[in-house]
Amino acid sequence: MGGSCPSAPWKASIVAELAEVVRNEAVNAEYRHLVVNCSEEAAAAQPGQFFQLLCPQPAGEQPFLRRPMSLYGADPDKRQVEFLYKVTGAGTRGLDTLKPGDRLDIMGPLGVGFTLDPGWRHIVAVGRGAGLATLAPLARAAKANGTQVTAVFSARRPELLVSVELFHRHGADVIAVTDSEATSGPANVERILRRHIAEGRCDAFFTCGSSRLMRVQQRLAREFGLPGQVAMEQQMACGIGLCYCCVRDFNVNGEIVNRRVCWDGPVFNLMEALP
Repeated sequence: MGGSCPSAPWKASIVAELAEVVRNEAVNAEYRHLVVNCSEEAAAAQPGQFFQLLCPQPAGEQPFLRRPMSLYGADPDKRQVEFLYKVTGAGTRGLDTLKPGDRLDIMGPLGVGFTLDPGWRHIVAVGRGAGLATLAPLARAAKANGTQVTAVFSARRPELLVSVELFHRHGADVIAVTDSEATSGPANVERILRRHIAEGRCDAFFTCGSSRLMRVQQRLAREFGLPGQVAMEQQMACGIGLCYCCVRDFNVNGEIVNRRVCWDGPVFNLMEALP
């Protein structure tokens, strides 16, 4: 039925190590792209997983906790992992100071990531803001699975969209909706999704970054009996399930259940997620 989705088959080994910065460049007015060399274990990270980064201390500031950062890309052959981040606080201001050759303390891969059913021929990924980075590794994984992707990407303005070229590079179709063009509202996104369902181009939903758009997908998944997965965004401390800082409520068969986003997720059954 509509709420079911495959269980993640395994969790990769967790490593803590000093990774070497390869690139740390701006991709637009808001986001920066960080690439680091890492171990084989870290580079085995799966779409939807994340790392805890011990950010450098910018002048006059002392970030106390590691910063959770969604995986933007992983290349086992090159032994690299990638992150896309927005400078918003002391931690990311510290990341902004990193230069090629610098060392960054990373811990991961962490959490449960996305899974792809071998029988899915076409999936729809809906993201906004930082969710566009979280969904990015799906493009490569879906291509390897023989699954076509349609990505519906939402942002305030066209120039703030990220991951579009990455999805195109892996053969995905990208539909951009923006606030400035008055196309990003839930009603219009629902029209787009209904069209794909009617055309047989939606075996499952994947989403991150917008509670409003998540609710649209939940409603359609329930109506048409489609599975879905959502990557939840949540403040975290330890990242390994010990501190219970990231607990959220989920509706499981009509019962409210507490789950740790860092350990039980961050990817969950779409139909069990609460805004």
